[in-house]
Amino acid sequence: MKKRIGFVAAMAVVGLAFLSIRYYEVDLPIWHLLGGGKGLDPATLHLRGEFVESNLGAAEGPAGSVTVRMIAQQFVFVPQCIVVPADVAVTFRVTSADAVHMLSFLGTNYGLRAVPGEVNQATFTFTKPGEFKVPCHEFCGAGHYAMRGQLHVVPRDQFASLLPGERRTCEPR
Repeated sequence: MKKRIGFVAAMAVVGLAFLSIRYYEVDLPIWHLLGGGKGLDPATLHLRGEFVESNLGAAEGPAGSVTVRMIAQQFVFVPQCIVVPADVAVTFRVTSADAVHMLSFLGTNYGLRAVPGEVNQATFTFTKPGEFKVPCHEFCGAGHYAMRGQLHVVPRDQFASLLPGERRTCEPR
C-alpha cells in the first residue's frame, strides 16, 4: 500500500510539473538557469540591441515593409499604442521583460505571444483603417485585467507622412 501511495504521489508531482511547464511556462527561469534559452536577457533587453526604446514602435524598412517592435511587461505594452498602414504586411517582433503575455488584436484572428528571453515574430495585414484594442490574453499577474494597448491602422499615405515618434503614439495629430 505504501508503494502505491508513493507511486501515485510521484506521478502527481510529475503531472503538475508537466502542466506547469507546458501550459503556464513557469519553466523559463529554470530553463535559463540551466543554460537553456537562446535569446535576450529580459532584465537588460531595453538597454541595447533591437529593443532599445528609440527602436520600438513601427518602422518603415526597404521597399515599404513595416516592422513593429514591442516589449510586453507587467502590466503594460511598450509602446502602448502603435500606428501602422492599411493594406501592408506588418511584421510584429515582440518579447517580454518578465512573464508570458499574449497580444490579441480584437476584431481579428491575429495574436502573438511575448515570452521572456525570446523574440516571437508574425506578419499580419490589416486591410482597412481602424482602431483595434490590444489586450493581454495570458494571465500575467494581479494587474493583468488592465493590460491593454491600441493599434491604429491608417491609410498608407498618412502613415508615410508620420515621423517615427508619431508612429508609437495615439495622440491626435
